[in-house]
Amino acid sequence: MNALTITLEGPIKFRLQEQAAIHGCTAEEEAKSILEKFLAPEPHPQGIGTRIHQLFQKIGGVELDLPSRSLPRLPQQDSDAS
Repeated sequence: MNALTITLEGPIKFRLQEQAAIHGCTAEEEAKSILEKFLAPEPHPQGIGTRIHQLFQKIGGVELDLPSRSLPRLPQQDSDAS
């Protein structure tokens, strides 16, 4: 694990120590908890298609010519199975 040294003074240091005491942990543990909470990647509530659509909406959208589709082929039935 990498180490990070941060020098805190004044009200910020006091508030961190106060929060740590409330949560029953050290100031270092409290600082780590705060950083993890606010810097952890957020899961996207939407799928990739929705996010791409929203990005293109910002520039006016995109119209695509979609090819016509046919019905799916039915599976071949084995005529030798009698």
